[in-house]
Amino acid sequence: MRDVIARAEAGEGLSSEETASLIALEDDSLCRALYAAAYRVKLRYVGNGVYLRGLIEYSNICAKNCLYCGIRRDNGRIRRFELTLEEILAAAQLAFEYGYGSVVLQGGERSDGRAVDLIERAVRRIKESFPALGITLSCGEQSLAVYERWRRAGADRYLLRIESSGRALFERIHPADSVFDERLEALKALRTAGFQVGTGVMIGLPGQTPQDLAADIAFFRTLDADMIGMGPWLPQRDAPLHDETPETPEKAARRFRWGLNMIAATRLALRDVNIASTTALQTLRPADGRELGLLAGANVIMPNVGEVEHRNDYQLYDGKPDLDENARSIRLALERSIAGIGEHIAYNVPGTPRHYLARISRRSEE
Repeated sequence: MRDVIARAEAGEGLSSEETASLIALEDDSLCRALYAAAYRVKLRYVGNGVYLRGLIEYSNICAKNCLYCGIRRDNGRIRRFELTLEEILAAAQLAFEYGYGSVVLQGGERSDGRAVDLIERAVRRIKESFPALGITLSCGEQSLAVYERWRRAGADRYLLRIESSGRALFERIHPADSVFDERLEALKALRTAGFQVGTGVMIGLPGQTPQDLAADIAFFRTLDADMIGMGPWLPQRDAPLHDETPETPEKAARRFRWGLNMIAATRLALRDVNIASTTALQTLRPADGRELGLLAGANVIMPNVGEVEHRNDYQLYDGKPDLDENARSIRLALERSIAGIGEHIAYNVPGTPRHYLARISRRSEE
């Protein structure tokens, strides 16, 4: 395995079986070697600056009914909300004042005219008020025409997670209102619209194997993704998938390990993409989960800049941290923890993925 890790660090392509073996690693010594190799590749290709994306959870109203999600359409136990345009702008201003180079507008998936118009107006107003602030959208599947509207308004990036690149597993965790081929077409439409494209998966789903996750990394490469947002699957009490398999500490620990292994294997395979260290890691390891993700090869964190008022109503999974922490407290805690592992926050820069910049450069040369 040490030879496999060394070859991956050198940039040699691994077989799917070798990639799966990295994801399945459990030996502490080998895992440390894997994370160290991925960290060295991170330093070489993207540096040790951590990009902060101010997260604005603007609505939990969703038209989809995904079997793992706490804001699914049929969950009647949560209070639905939608921020006003002024509330969205206030959160963006806070992110700007804190020196975050970007914001992320994330909400339930809707394609009705009201929702589409709100995002377009919010993006335009944010760009008018804070021209240097990068804008990432995570608003689900839309038509090419809608993606183009949002891109023209000023959005830079779009995160649309595939959740699993395997058709059978995708269909097992989604009801009939989510169609695998339509998700693929939406990802292609994002590239056509000119976005920096991000995707990602859940790690440790019931029945998922390291071979499935290795195939996901191959999918990221085929898609030519610019950024990856992925984290351990966490049960949500109001979602059907919660009851499919009993939760145990051992299962949670394995999902956390696979989460770090997946970050490292993706960094070794894709080199210059942006990779998020997600809140799901922090949920499983509150003291240092996201920091360990950074040390395994991630370079992006998305701290919440929204008001505390709606945090309890936007729980995609159980145990989500920082529900009662204001944005300032979250920022101060991140400064301490990131400095504590020898990294630094890249303030006031949008953090455009170097993978994207390299592709644009190649295209201009052609």
